[in-house]
Amino acid sequence: MTLADPAWRTIRPTEGGLAVEIIDQTELPFRLVRRVLRTLEQAAEAIVTMRVRGAPLIGATAAYGVALAMREDSSDAGLQRARACLAQTRPTAVNLQGALDRMVRVLAPLAPSARFDAAMAEAGRLCEEDVAICRRIGEHGLGLIEAAARRRAGAPVQILTHCNAGRLACIDWGTATAPIYLAHARGIPLHVWVDETRPRNQGAAITAFELGHAGVPHTVIADNVGGHLMQHGEVDLCLVGADRVTRRGDVANKIGTYLKALAAFDNGVPFYVALPSTTVDWTLEDGVREIPIERRDGAELTHIRGVGADGRIHEVRIVPEGSPAANWAFDVTPARYITGFVTERGVCEASESGLLRLFPEHAGRGGAASG
Repeated sequence: MTLADPAWRTIRPTEGGLAVEIIDQTELPFRLVRRVLRTLEQAAEAIVTMRVRGAPLIGATAAYGVALAMREDSSDAGLQRARACLAQTRPTAVNLQGALDRMVRVLAPLAPSARFDAAMAEAGRLCEEDVAICRRIGEHGLGLIEAAARRRAGAPVQILTHCNAGRLACIDWGTATAPIYLAHARGIPLHVWVDETRPRNQGAAITAFELGHAGVPHTVIADNVGGHLMQHGEVDLCLVGADRVTRRGDVANKIGTYLKALAAFDNGVPFYVALPSTTVDWTLEDGVREIPIERRDGAELTHIRGVGADGRIHEVRIVPEGSPAANWAFDVTPARYITGFVTERGVCEASESGLLRLFPEHAGRGGAASG
């Protein structure tokens, strides 16, 4: 098995197209488990508990969640109930709302009897579009790694990434990892510094897992090591993903991204954000003030899972009993600290003018904030 095999995409229809199968990412990296979702409630639970995570995959799961809801109740009331249920699962990733808007737009004009089949087909199209978009992000980002390789003159290109913006955050390829996979396939020497990404350890657990399967050289590091590596010339470029980007270029990504951008800025290290255009929220301008930041259960911070000497998975508490914990899931990196965006249409500066140069159809689309 390799994660490049289409049979191991993060989400796919199963049971004759009547259900959906996901990779349960809460089991990684210890077990590779697939879980079948048959109901709206199961799809919503998978998003909330982060069995699926990453902005593009959250959107795809929400789209399939609407389809599963149509199997149970395809009335207008059922459609609106599905939308409301899924919209409240995770507030920061804009792909969630975009997918729900798209599904309602397609399904609302149809007769209830036609909605389930149409919903499954539309969710499938959304997934195929994401695969193609991520591949194009990879092709455009490849040039950044090739340029760094020329400067390295044969030494491995050193790339730092934070959280997981890989295949497991999307349907396939990933965003920040897509250029890495293409460069590795072309034989460009490279090495990836993988932030552990506390508190849920998406880097250590998930990015390291998929890079290892792809044979990409990598090293897991503590979250606070990145600045030290940059000071000592051990990072050629930073490449991260995004959960929401404002029209002027502010980026919401996993907590800790802002600090990496500050360190990169101070040390003159290029800091790029790889994103599909579906992650841009054209209704927002000021990311710090307008992007809703999810706060999650403090237990994600106070407890940690791992494999013990007995080979079994254990969860242990790592703070004094009774100590409260605050768990913000995302932070916002202002556009001024970002070197550029890598999108499916090319690389641009992190600004409204940069985005509109690649996506001119969104000119004049500003408006009230939407969550």
